[in-house]
Amino acid sequence: MLTTATRLDAAPITQGETLLAELHAEVVAALGSELAQTLRIERAVLGVFFTGVKLSNGVGGLCATPIKSVPEAVCCPSSALAMPVPGKIAGRNAVQLLQDLYRPQDLRRALAIATLNALVETLWLRDGLPQGARVQAGDAFDALGIAPGHRVVLVGAFVPYMRELRKRGQSFGVLELDLSTLRPDERVFHIPQERAAQAIAEADVLITTGTTLINGTLDGLLQHLRPGAQAAVVGPTATLWPAPFARRGTTVVGGTRVTDVDALLDLLSEGGSGYHFFGKSVERVSLCVNP
Repeated sequence: MLTTATRLDAAPITQGETLLAELHAEVVAALGSELAQTLRIERAVLGVFFTGVKLSNGVGGLCATPIKSVPEAVCCPSSALAMPVPGKIAGRNAVQLLQDLYRPQDLRRALAIATLNALVETLWLRDGLPQGARVQAGDAFDALGIAPGHRVVLVGAFVPYMRELRKRGQSFGVLELDLSTLRPDERVFHIPQERAAQAIAEADVLITTGTTLINGTLDGLLQHLRPGAQAAVVGPTATLWPAPFARRGTTVVGGTRVTDVDALLDLLSEGGSGYHFFGKSVERVSLCVNP
């Protein structure tokens, strides 16, 4: 699922006290100078639905491709600036590529987040599970432990979650700019953007797509959480590094680990989606965070 999430409190991503900047700083510090200097991009694929990278140590990372940010005329010089630089990505220092986390172009940020996620996987393989978190089997939705009577707000049209919440008779609403992603019978749950802040503040559970890391809206969403509310950031874009999420009230990070990077990149180069790689070259991981 690739969604246009609410632009609540959206602002240009800058290198400062944003969640993305803290992820960047902590991961680079944890890597140490030797790995930071030597790890390079071996292969990158900007797929239709997902973007993936393989590092020189054989480790892979994944991120959603913000397909709606692809310019209509990529051959024009002005449009080409929105794209990563073809032919100049392989061989680049991985840590240096992370500077694209602060570029205004969503596609460049997506490639940088995929690289960041590969660096986090490198740390997991070297050091094990990060402190302050535990892994729970199953989907992030199940890790939340949503109780009857809880008010749930979804940022993004999570079709399986909406189906399950309707089945339970759970109270929920959906923040989504692109109404075409909602079926007519689902639009009754749509929350207008002008009510976004109030809806989040009243929620017992917030579930947001990890693509809010790409478009720069995640910090603005999380700042409206009320004390005691649960929050999950979900999807392949979500970086499995707990501390910056915990500091903002997130209780579950539902991300992914790449188990067969070559198979994954081959699939992405042929337009593959989650249907093609989950359970095969990519596994879901629910990281329960202790705020």
